[in-house]
Amino acid sequence: MLIDFHSHIFPDRIAAGALKSLSDSIVKYQGVRYPHYTDGTLNGILKSMDDNGVDISLILPIATKPTQTENINSFAKSIRSDRIASFGSLHPEQDDWEAVLEQLAEDGFKGIKLHPEYQSFYVDSKRSLDILKKCEDLGLYVTLHAGFDYGQPPPAHCQPDRLKNVLDYVSGKYIIAAHLGAFVNWDEVEKHLVGTPVNFDTAFISKFISPEQCKRIIRSHGADKILFGSDSPWQEPKKEYDFLLSLGLEKEEEDKIFYKNALKILE
Repeated sequence: MLIDFHSHIFPDRIAAGALKSLSDSIVKYQGVRYPHYTDGTLNGILKSMDDNGVDISLILPIATKPTQTENINSFAKSIRSDRIASFGSLHPEQDDWEAVLEQLAEDGFKGIKLHPEYQSFYVDSKRSLDILKKCEDLGLYVTLHAGFDYGQPPPAHCQPDRLKNVLDYVSGKYIIAAHLGAFVNWDEVEKHLVGTPVNFDTAFISKFISPEQCKRIIRSHGADKILFGSDSPWQEPKKEYDFLLSLGLEKEEEDKIFYKNALKILE
């Protein structure tokens, strides 16, 4: 079984425009255009799942403005099925964030996605800490974009040292730090986050991390806190899957990463 715990889609009417905008941002800041492997729609990811051997995909929507939250969460609720799961989202600047979280929990969502770069907040700011504490109280997981984002300028708002500060206020067991703790900042992940209760996903790392460091982080942190993710449509799930297989982990470690840890959250 394979569960992709980090993927993205958009409503059909805006998918093409959203992908172009995101791609253009990467060109602006990095000077390269990364390909996308689906058209960003629900049907597109279902086809990709069939092509890549993915049984379930978790969608991670991002509210980049407070006014987007209601529509995003309605869309997230509408797409759920036996093959598609979804977190909700909110924007840290909206005044009704507590009510939004309570409603998401009531509606059966297992968590939310926050993106400190696209939402412009530091992970250890007071509002962020309040949101993370409320989520923990409600039993909601929070997937955080962690580390740099190639489509946004520096400074990064969720670096390992700042995320470590958060653990003075919450346990961390409901936090999922995307991109193996912090994209392209894995030395700092090993210094500040390995061994903490924070979970990591593996989205979009295979092109950028050495196999040796990846295996070391997984082994040191514990495979029971690692969730397979691809960052679809920006990566094909099979490429991330094959990279993880190449590390030579034990079968039980692989099973935890590829589906067992995810099932504990989604069931």
